Amino acid sequence: MRCTSPHTIDRRPSWAHGLPAILELLLGLGLVGVLVEALQWHLAAPAGLGWAVGGVYLGMAVMIVWAWPTASRWLGWANRVTLLRGVLVALLAGSMAFPDFMQRHALEMAGLALLALCLDGLDGWVARHTHSATGFGARFDMELDAFFIAVLCCALVVLDKLGGWVLLCGALRYAFVAAGWVWHWLQRPLPPSFRRQLVCVWQVASLLVALLPFVAPFWAMLCVSLALVLLTYSFAIDVAWLYRHRRMRI
Repeated sequence: MRCTSPHTIDRRPSWAHGLPAILELLLGLGLVGVLVEALQWHLAAPAGLGWAVGGVYLGMAVMIVWAWPTASRWLGWANRVTLLRGVLVALLAGSMAFPDFMQRHALEMAGLALLALCLDGLDGWVARHTHSATGFGARFDMELDAFFIAVLCCALVVLDKLGGWVLLCGALRYAFVAAGWVWHWLQRPLPPSFRRQLVCVWQVASLLVALLPFVAPFWAMLCVSLALVLLTYSFAIDVAWLYRHRRMRI
């Protein structure tokens, strides 16, 4: 899992050259349809769930195509694993349009989120063992991590488990990116950091624990509050490092 500053996005793809990747994204949309049908069959999911989940997935797909590197044709195995995680995150995000459904199946939603978390890190392992690590893959994984955290925060609000303050956990990273548009030195790449990775994993794990239906709101608040403090501390360290090196040539 990567929680770092944004890196430069590759230029827009040639549509003809990136057609194989687009076909793979369409296969991912088919998987969304299959999983939604399974939820409707086993959990009596509402009829509009497919539209909600499909809309979230298509939004992801559009951003992937927009950022697709011109030198690549197929997604590659590592990006396919990340895309599979994206399908699960889309299921969670789309389900939030139906709070009653999420309330009835909070444990299943937590299990879905746990599966998405378990897939995180697998894409990096696959990239290393297939020698297919790319800047696009790292950015894809990082952006999906940020969106996943935001979805978990929103789910806790939808389930009435925590108040709106929990949205700060998901908003800090986007606030950091937005600040980079004003202070360009914030866009500089950060050095690798185990501390950053550990805090990011702790944050997701805390949100997942809070999402469990048998965890009382007090303990959920305590767990997520600690994660928010650690996340704020981690961002503060990174901002301080970037400020000290703001005049350094890249």
